[in-house]
Amino acid sequence: MHSLSRRLLVSVSVPLALFFGVMVAVLDTSFRALADRSLQELLDAQMVALIAAAEPQPGVGYAPPVNDLPSRLRTPGSGLYAQIRSAGGLSSWRSPSTAGAPVDFGPPLDPGARRLAYTTRGKEKLAIASRGIQFEDAQGSWELTFSVAASLAPYEQQLWSFRRELFGWFIGLMLLLLVTLAGLLRWVLAPVRRLEREIHDVEEGRSDTLGGGYPRELSGVAGNLNTLLVGERKRVARYRDTLGNLAHSLKTPLAVMRSALAGDKPSATVLGPEIDRMSGIIEHQLKRAAASGGALLGQAPVDVAPVAAELRVALLKVYGNKDLSIEIAVAGAQFLGDRGDLTELLGNLLDNACKWCRHLVRVTASTDESVTSRERLSLVVEDDGPGISTEDRARIGQRGVRTDESIPGHGIGLSMVQETVEMYGGTLNIDSSPLGGARFSLRLPGRGPQSTLN
Repeated sequence: MHSLSRRLLVSVSVPLALFFGVMVAVLDTSFRALADRSLQELLDAQMVALIAAAEPQPGVGYAPPVNDLPSRLRTPGSGLYAQIRSAGGLSSWRSPSTAGAPVDFGPPLDPGARRLAYTTRGKEKLAIASRGIQFEDAQGSWELTFSVAASLAPYEQQLWSFRRELFGWFIGLMLLLLVTLAGLLRWVLAPVRRLEREIHDVEEGRSDTLGGGYPRELSGVAGNLNTLLVGERKRVARYRDTLGNLAHSLKTPLAVMRSALAGDKPSATVLGPEIDRMSGIIEHQLKRAAASGGALLGQAPVDVAPVAAELRVALLKVYGNKDLSIEIAVAGAQFLGDRGDLTELLGNLLDNACKWCRHLVRVTASTDESVTSRERLSLVVEDDGPGISTEDRARIGQRGVRTDESIPGHGIGLSMVQETVEMYGGTLNIDSSPLGGARFSLRLPGRGPQSTLN
């Protein structure tokens, strides 16, 4: 989960959902307890009314007059039922509402005893309240059990209706809170997203530094990053200048040493080659210091096409004795780095390809937005020459190594390419080209639309 906003939303949503779940459980329990009390009060009220309405019936016991019964007790299947039984369990009276499907009210009770039970009448669930009563009249003593039963269907319907409304309200409220929270987080984290965009612009070379106007918590970060960017550029520039100055300062002492060894002195045969090698190293470092700017953030992108075109013109002149063709297909590709580094990279690769090719050298460049900016630019140089063997590919990037000693050169061009690619965090692969010769494939920092061959 890489998004800070998503993490905050999830971290808030979980306790919020738990809180709402607990609240739903508490309210549901409270509503059920209230419904149970309402049912108990209904049964008690009907029980008191039934006992109060009961009158002695000759030879039967006690029974309420039909006209004194509530309408629900007079209507079959109304959901409210009643019964009066003697001590032996014989029914002395049943309400007309039990007609068609008698209710099992349970065993009779002793005087003063009470019972609340639950049973079923077909598919109907019932709550049954019973009470034992003893009457004294002129006919004698009567031990009776009064029972009242009520259907649970209306209460269950109310409970499920309450639960649906409760869940609906709580889910709607939670979604409203999350949407509100998401809006607040978007507003609060807007400076962070802006900082991310500006850092990306610096990486892509669209900007040199970060902007200002950040909140207090981020202004220090932005300021320190700007200081770091400026300091890095100055450090690399100072390194480049120091390296150039050092190499330039050593040229004069070496020239004096070479002139002192002129002639047929025995020491000239020993020290001469070493002085030449030192001169070659100095020349290489001077060229590198003048061309290399380093892999810096905030540099403006360099179009590959003009650099490739300039090199093409120069190399066609250098190898004018060859029937040489250099094809370039790099439209739209851009290099995020120093122009001098790109010129050195492409120049060494093209020079190597022109040296070994028969007739054709091809340069292609494209960009892939799906990869990181460090490897977004793909640069390929290939030729139709004899190619490079698998054994030589592993060591050709080493300084001073040449595959053919009969061909003039110092063996440092490809090593310079390897060093520059590594400095930019890119990759260099060498394989066979469909043209028949070698193919050098580079992955470097870049941007731009993917180019097509033209």
